[in-house]
Amino acid sequence: MTTPGEFPGFTSPDEVIAFCRDRGIQMVDLKFTDVPGTFQHVTIPLGELKPDVFVEGTGFDGSSIRGFQQIQESDMLLVPDATTGTIDPFFTVPTLSLICKVKDPESDAGYSRDPRFIAQKAEAFLQSSGLGDVSYWGPEPEFFIFDSARFDQTINSGYYYIGSEEGVWNSGSEWNEDGSPNLAYKPKLKGGYFPAPPFDTFQDMRSEMCLLMAGFGITVEKHHHEVATAGQGEIDMVFDSLTSMADMVMAYKYVVKNVARAHGKAATFMPKPLFGDNGTGMHTHQSIWKGGENLFSDPNGYAGFSQMGLHYIGGLLKHAPALLAFAAPGTNSYRRLVPGYEAPVNLAYSQRNRSACCRIPMYFGHAHAKRVEFRCPDPTCNPYLAFAAMLMAGIDGVLNQIDPGSPLDQNLYDLSPEEAAKVQQVPGSLGESLDALEQDHEFLLRGDVFTPDLIETWLDFKRTNELDAVRLRPHPYEFFLYFEG
Repeated sequence: MTTPGEFPGFTSPDEVIAFCRDRGIQMVDLKFTDVPGTFQHVTIPLGELKPDVFVEGTGFDGSSIRGFQQIQESDMLLVPDATTGTIDPFFTVPTLSLICKVKDPESDAGYSRDPRFIAQKAEAFLQSSGLGDVSYWGPEPEFFIFDSARFDQTINSGYYYIGSEEGVWNSGSEWNEDGSPNLAYKPKLKGGYFPAPPFDTFQDMRSEMCLLMAGFGITVEKHHHEVATAGQGEIDMVFDSLTSMADMVMAYKYVVKNVARAHGKAATFMPKPLFGDNGTGMHTHQSIWKGGENLFSDPNGYAGFSQMGLHYIGGLLKHAPALLAFAAPGTNSYRRLVPGYEAPVNLAYSQRNRSACCRIPMYFGHAHAKRVEFRCPDPTCNPYLAFAAMLMAGIDGVLNQIDPGSPLDQNLYDLSPEEAAKVQQVPGSLGESLDALEQDHEFLLRGDVFTPDLIETWLDFKRTNELDAVRLRPHPYEFFLYFEG
């Protein structure tokens, strides 16, 4: 890895090309995101990075990318965004990284299944609606760093195994997996928030991640160990506009995974890799501004929140089951979204209250700090699609003045059965969320932000490749339950 650097902040293709020549860049890595939300890349020599590439693009096979084209329409283009250029710290050969938009060569418009284009359309729709100039986003992706991870599924076996020197389950072992002595100091179940070293063994690794993130334009607010044992961590970013922040989430995950691997570790953003301990979420703070003013702020409102902000919350709550098809997009997401484990399963709002899915933070009282934190998403989501969907749900709430009801300023985990029955909960499975999206997606189609084609592609991909794939396979615990039957 190279040493961390500053984000160049290019404004034009000419600046990118001049920078590459001055800094001895030899290769240019073109990155983009597939529909499920994974970085893809192709690399070209510097000599191929001509000014027309930033207009016309360079070709690739769209039929080989998940959620994109069929083979008979496979020719697609990648057009680099000059403003995203930065030195990639993970390559030995000096390499510049650029995030690209995806383009259909038969159309001058953006590609309807390009997640980044959908995020940009959501921002444009907010502006055209007249409700605001910009929406700001502050996600909090969590992750685990393990010493090893093994998993497989065959016709006659299925298993996973996680190795972690920091895992509390290794408290009784004489030796660690690498053969070193067991020196104790392991965070207990739900005990990782947040004791100092020697319990927290990943301080320097997270700091290294923060320094490298700066080169991708990410401003880090803080980092720390999270609640779970076995290396759960969080790095918080300073808020930014929607598409820019989605770019940063992709870079964040890229940095975390590659730094962990450089240290001989494996990082995962899987929502629930450990049984019996807290899962991994991505609480997402959001607000709408206009003319430099935060429209969610009203010193006379509940929790200092404006009526517009409450209507935005109303939109999030009304459309939450459909939103989770994008924001909690895997079968494993619903191992996390269960009562307990600080999981945000209750479709309610409140100030300061982490047991509600919509929380109004109260750390500071000033106007620019007012925002709603939607706590249901997890970091396996495609941030471009998830942020765009949340914004469209909030806008729908504002346009239709959706009342979120009364706030629930109590611990929702301690409600009596009678009280709990009155509070709607999030869907209990990916299948339920996909069904909700199928029934409730008109709000996403406004301004052609999401298209029926994208939604149909998402539903088909998730049902075929994930729901059916998991449904058809025996679960290891089923042998414990049913083998003797």
